[in-house]
Amino acid sequence: MTLPPLVEPAEELEIDEVPRYSRHIIIPDVGMAGQKRLKNARVLCVGAGGLGSPNLMYLAAAGIGTLGIVEFDTVDESNLQRQIIHSQSDIGRPKALSAAETVAGINPYIDVVVHDERLDTSNVMEIFADYDLIVDGTDNFATRYMVNDACVLLGKPYVWGSIFRFDGQASVFWAEHGPCYRCLYPEPPPPGMVPSCAEGGVLGVLCASIGSIQATEAVKLLLGIGEPLVGRLMVYDGLEMNYRTVKVRKDPNCAVCGENPTVTELIDYEDFCGAISVEAAEAAKDSTISVKDLASMLDARAAGERDFVLIDVREQGEWDMVRIDGAELIPKGDFYSGAALEKLPHDKQIVLHCKVGGRSAEVLAIVKDAGFADAIHVGGGIVAWVDQIEPHKPSY
Repeated sequence: MTLPPLVEPAEELEIDEVPRYSRHIIIPDVGMAGQKRLKNARVLCVGAGGLGSPNLMYLAAAGIGTLGIVEFDTVDESNLQRQIIHSQSDIGRPKALSAAETVAGINPYIDVVVHDERLDTSNVMEIFADYDLIVDGTDNFATRYMVNDACVLLGKPYVWGSIFRFDGQASVFWAEHGPCYRCLYPEPPPPGMVPSCAEGGVLGVLCASIGSIQATEAVKLLLGIGEPLVGRLMVYDGLEMNYRTVKVRKDPNCAVCGENPTVTELIDYEDFCGAISVEAAEAAKDSTISVKDLASMLDARAAGERDFVLIDVREQGEWDMVRIDGAELIPKGDFYSGAALEKLPHDKQIVLHCKVGGRSAEVLAIVKDAGFADAIHVGGGIVAWVDQIEPHKPSY
């Protein structure tokens, strides 16, 4: 279904803007009136990372009059493989400021509004209220549910995208005209079941494929042209190079946009999604050691004064980048399937670690439930190990 334009046209384009946007203006579906609508539009990008990069750059180039950036993180070297809005010289700088400079360099005729802060329930409604449309480039479930709920409560359209390894998804959620994100995903997945991009990886160029689709949908909504992805989920497989769409229907029982909503205000989204499961939190409660404790244990083991098995529950690619000497790799999935349990010795203590501690806590719960009562895990994981014990090793 074609929807009416989201914004009214601005009064005029500057004389220098006409040649800049001439390839838009000569498109009959855009024209001068359409370009003036883009100039009058206010769009907020949540995140200036993998998806935020192409979104911000193309929306800036398209002539979105006011482009907001909300981002609290700083640029890390591991970002540069896909977050093309940043460069080597930006490492360590706030992403919001780095992105704003790039955007300003692309188009000096637009206004860039920087929200260099973490988006949470205390500020999301106030920030969103100033914009016509929200483009989501986040990578965690808690923020996605918060963005969705805020958009529903404010009546804002929400252009969503998601990426992982070679796969991507995109849709437009707008409760006034179709389903919302909760209609598609009523509940978040159990903690630890869906790896993040930091755990599972993502092909850098995939960000451009999904981000450009999001930017296209944003422009279509602002101009009121074409068939937006309202009520449709677009699924992209980069390895097979195919796109398919799946219909998404509005759920009359949806907690936030249904006929009798139970979510009528923002909630605690971290608690709703859960960083780790209740079982993992309970298992780790009195069974967590520091990386300095682990270093002492490894020294004692080397001296023959202590015996234990150190198990790395990360994936093979992570292991290939950096590892703790003396560890054994058994990926988390082998514990979920049960295949790893028969490999564990019953006469030695089990010590688990991962990247930062979340996955090892989940595995710890499984191991303890299987009878290994004295098992422990390493808080902070290999990131803390490299930071505090072996800083000459690479981090990621």
